[in-house]
Amino acid sequence: MPGWDQMWRSFGRIGLLSFGGPAAQIAVMHRVLVDERRWLSEQQFLSALSFCMLLPGPEAMQLSTYAGWRLRGMAGGVLAGLLFVLPGALVMLALAWGYALWGALPAAQWAFLGIKAAIIVIVLQALANVARKALRTRWHWVIAGAAFMAIFAGNIPFPLVVVVAALLGAALLPHGVDAPARVPAVSLRQSALRAMGWAVLWWAPIAMAAALGAETLTEIGLFFSKLAVVTFGGAYAVLAYMAQEVVTGYGWLSAEAMIDGLGLAETTPGPLILVTQFVGFQAGFGIGGPGMAVLAALMTLWVTFVPCFLWIFVGAPYVEVLTSQARLAGALSAITSAVVGVILNLSVWFSLHVFFTRVDTVNIGALRLSLPDVTTFSLPATGLAALAAILLWLLRLPMTVTLALMALAGLGLGAIA
Repeated sequence: MPGWDQMWRSFGRIGLLSFGGPAAQIAVMHRVLVDERRWLSEQQFLSALSFCMLLPGPEAMQLSTYAGWRLRGMAGGVLAGLLFVLPGALVMLALAWGYALWGALPAAQWAFLGIKAAIIVIVLQALANVARKALRTRWHWVIAGAAFMAIFAGNIPFPLVVVVAALLGAALLPHGVDAPARVPAVSLRQSALRAMGWAVLWWAPIAMAAALGAETLTEIGLFFSKLAVVTFGGAYAVLAYMAQEVVTGYGWLSAEAMIDGLGLAETTPGPLILVTQFVGFQAGFGIGGPGMAVLAALMTLWVTFVPCFLWIFVGAPYVEVLTSQARLAGALSAITSAVVGVILNLSVWFSLHVFFTRVDTVNIGALRLSLPDVTTFSLPATGLAALAAILLWLLRLPMTVTLALMALAGLGLGAIA
C-alpha cells in the first residue's frame, strides 16, 4: 500500500499532466500507475477502465478515483479524484473570469475565431476516432444515424436518445456470454448506505440554495445535476444537448460563447467536462456579477463531480460482476454508437455557427432544422479551419500548441482585415 506522500505526488502529477482529452489522460495514468509505480496490474487497469466507460461522467477522472480507492480506500479515491480535477478547475476559473471581462474586445473575438475554427477540426477528429471503434456492425450504423436525426431534426432530448440506445443494445447486441464473476466483498446494505451518504452531499448545496431563495443557483444546480446523470460518451457527446439548453432554453450565454468555452476547456489540464464550469460562471456573471459567477461556478463543479464519486464508491466493489454481463456490454456498445451520431450533430452545430453569422430555425412538419443564411458565409473562418486541419492532421501538432497557434492566426487575420 503506497504512503500518502506517494499518493499526493503521483496523483498530483497525473492531474497536472492531464492535457489532451481522455485518451491522453488515460495514457498518463497507465504510465504512472501500471508501468512506473506498479500499483495496478494491466488487467485491473483495463477492467476499471471498462467499468468507468459504463458510467455517466468523465471516465478519466473516474478511473483516477477508482485507482485511489483501490489503493487507499475512500479517502484515497477522494484525494485522487480531487487532484485530477482541481488544477484544471483553477485554470478554468481564471480563464472564465478573463473571458467575462475581455471576451467582447475585438482582438479577443479574432483570437477566439481562430480557436473556434480549430475546435471544429478537433471535434471532427474525435468523431472519426469514436466512429472507427464503435461502428462495427450494420446495427451500430443504424443506431448512429438514428441518433443524429433524432437530435438534429427531431429535437429529441439527449437523455432519451441514450436510454433508447441502451435498450436496443441490450436486446439486439449482447456481446459474448455472461462470464462467472467473484461475489463482491460488500453487502447491498453497505452499498445503499454509501449511496445515500454521497447523494446527500450531492444535493445539499442545491437544497441550501433553494432554502435561501437563490433561484439562479438552484436552477444551475438542478440543470447540471441532470447533466451529470446523462453524460455517457464523454463531454463531446453531451455538449450539443448542453448548448441547446443553455443557449436557447435558459439564455445563459450565446452560441459563440459556448464554442469559446469549449476552446478554453481544451487548453486546461483535467476533464473536458470542465466546460460546464465555464457555462456556470458566465451564467452567474450575466445575472449577478463576479460574486454570483464564482458561486455559480462552484455549484456547477460540485454537482458535476460529486456524482462521479458516488458512482465509483458504490459501484467499484462490483466491477468484476458488471464488466462480465453480456447484455450490459451490448447496451454500452449501442450507447457508444449513438454517441457517434450525437458528436456528428455537435460538429454540424459548431460548423453552422462558425462558418455562418446567421443560422435560422425552420419547422417542416414534425422536423425542426437549423439552416444557415448562405449570404452570411464567413471566408475568414473557413480559411482558419483549413489551417487548423493542416496543423492537426498533416503536421500532427499537439492540441494545446495548435490552439495557441490558431489564436495567433486569428489575431493576425484581424490585424489585416
